[in-house]
Amino acid sequence: MPENSAAAPLSPQVVAEREHLERSRAALRAMRAETLALRAQGGNAVSTEVINSAIQARAAALADRPDVPLFFGRLDYDPEAGSEYRGEHFYVGRRHVHDAHGDPMVVDWRAPVSLAFYRASVKEPMGLGLRRRFGFSAGQLTAIEDEPLGPGAKPAQQGAHGTEPGSQILRQEIERPRTGPMRDIVATIQPEQDEIVRADLGTSICVQGAPGTGKTAVGLHRVAFLLYAHRDRIKRGGALVVGPNRQFLKYIEQVLPALGEIDVAQATVAELVARAPVRAVDGAAAARLKGDARMARVLRRAVWANVQTPTESLTVIRGSRHWRVPAHEIAEHIETLRGREVRYGAGRVMLAQRIAHSVLRRMEMAGESPDDRIQDAVARMRPVKLVVDHAWPAMEPAKVLHALFSDPELLALAAKDELTEPEQQLLLWERAPRSAGAAKWTMADVVLLDELSDLLERTASLAHVVVDEAQDLSAMQLRAVARRCTTGSVTVLGDIAQATTPWATGSWEAALEHLGKSEAVIEELTQGFRVPRQVIEYAARLLPTIAPHLAPPTSVRQQGGGLDVLGVEGEAELEEWLLDSVRSALADEGSVGVITADAALNAVAASLDRAGIAYSRLDQEAEEEDEVADPAPEQGADAETARLVLVPASLAKGLEYDQVIVLEPTTIAEAEHDEVLGLRRLYVVLTRAVTRLVVLHSRPLPAELA
Repeated sequence: MPENSAAAPLSPQVVAEREHLERSRAALRAMRAETLALRAQGGNAVSTEVINSAIQARAAALADRPDVPLFFGRLDYDPEAGSEYRGEHFYVGRRHVHDAHGDPMVVDWRAPVSLAFYRASVKEPMGLGLRRRFGFSAGQLTAIEDEPLGPGAKPAQQGAHGTEPGSQILRQEIERPRTGPMRDIVATIQPEQDEIVRADLGTSICVQGAPGTGKTAVGLHRVAFLLYAHRDRIKRGGALVVGPNRQFLKYIEQVLPALGEIDVAQATVAELVARAPVRAVDGAAAARLKGDARMARVLRRAVWANVQTPTESLTVIRGSRHWRVPAHEIAEHIETLRGREVRYGAGRVMLAQRIAHSVLRRMEMAGESPDDRIQDAVARMRPVKLVVDHAWPAMEPAKVLHALFSDPELLALAAKDELTEPEQQLLLWERAPRSAGAAKWTMADVVLLDELSDLLERTASLAHVVVDEAQDLSAMQLRAVARRCTTGSVTVLGDIAQATTPWATGSWEAALEHLGKSEAVIEELTQGFRVPRQVIEYAARLLPTIAPHLAPPTSVRQQGGGLDVLGVEGEAELEEWLLDSVRSALADEGSVGVITADAALNAVAASLDRAGIAYSRLDQEAEEEDEVADPAPEQGADAETARLVLVPASLAKGLEYDQVIVLEPTTIAEAEHDEVLGLRRLYVVLTRAVTRLVVLHSRPLPAELA
């Protein structure tokens, strides 16, 4: 039990720890002030600006957040143990803080010395004599909890249900009401999560995680760890977090800054491949086909079909001399370059240089002494350019795709042995636009444009990429992500049971192959920490149908009153119970989400408006992939302070609310393209609650839930 709570008298230990907290905060302020006092003077204006930008970034990383505890644990190493830290104690926090003499007052949670905080046990104390946890309220230290780990210590008692953590402070932190954006979990990382977080930069990892297992948080904390352990390399190469939509990224955007990391880019797949504006929507069959990996081979064939074997020799005139390069020699250069599998655009440049080199060899044989400058000049000569343009013409992604979707014969040549005739008909435009500029591209088309762009010019690779909700990506979308981490590593996060797109790959093995990371380690997280046991067990009734190969998830939480399923008669009674449930939920602390089928969103909003209940609303313009519009303006009275969020089922993935009210599960399931996808969407919706789930229905429930 914690030694003190907010209402109890403070013990000398708590007072002493509060004093250390205040001294640590003062030291952090001093570190920031010292950084801001630096005045850079580089060799020129540009270098000075770069140095000053680095100073400002460092100062931003040192900014104190009074509402976020500066440290959350303390490690007392056993004086008799063999550890290199024996007899010392360290405070573990979100960032390193040192005093005026350079001695650590708080050590970073990512430092090697902090490893024992997450993994030490009575069986494996890792040199510790004592592990202390701190309880906080509004940034104020209110309680301490000690766990002896040295000789003679007994294992910590688990909670009443066996799987609950024995630490009351740990349970309170896990169960703390959810308000605003996603929080970091740095104080509650479990040993199996920590192993993933601290995996080496060179290791690609795929995390299959059931709802509430913390897979998103694990991925974000891994980025933070890699920035600590390999900062120079990550900063040089860059790191990126890819999310399913902008609302999801907004939800998680504060996690890394809270850990002192502000230099990690975030993007949706749509933003990543924004090669043209999206102005149309594919049907399910066309979107599925355009997301198929076979399209990569079709596009490659379409590009390289433009390379022609020359039939005429080349003559270059320099001064009074004529230099002739026969057609067969140019053809040999082309064949050699194609055998090297160079990018199409690079091949054009290299072909000009090889032709120029052939001319230089003839000059040398004639007794001249040309140098590299002469070769570059020859490569730029008009006759050489004309030969290159004819044999290896310049390409633009949009023009290639426009021609492919407009010309049945061209498509048939490119799709030979890859796509059937009916599949080719799916790709062809009924009425071809006059030009690529007039084309109304879909989201799937833009992904194909990105593939074409990479065929022409190599896409720059990052040092590390985290891709969340990866189970929903098509093979071609995964290839788009893969292009951004060809020389780096990747952390793949998702849950096959939550795959709700018709173009999803269906297995992690297939997804990793498309990412070019078939060697990645697949880790499965099945123990949940946020979703109550009653809720996860109720939703898991769908698993035998939607993902029979996955192990059923468990939860460490048994929440009293965590699940209510209520059947009513007719729409009028449904509305009455909805409003009563909303008012009841708002009477408690924390966030509230009402999740309904997308088509019913306006009707539910109208009910809330008539009742005068303030709410905010998430919206999207189309139910296709990542094509998500900005959230609609908040609705209802006092909407800016509303804790109630109205959520369409298609946008619920990845979000969490303390209390969730789900309307008409059967309607939500029937909105998808087939039964399995519909039940997967329902599985997502049913697992968004972290305290209480209320299911309201007037229609019969799906058989799997009945």
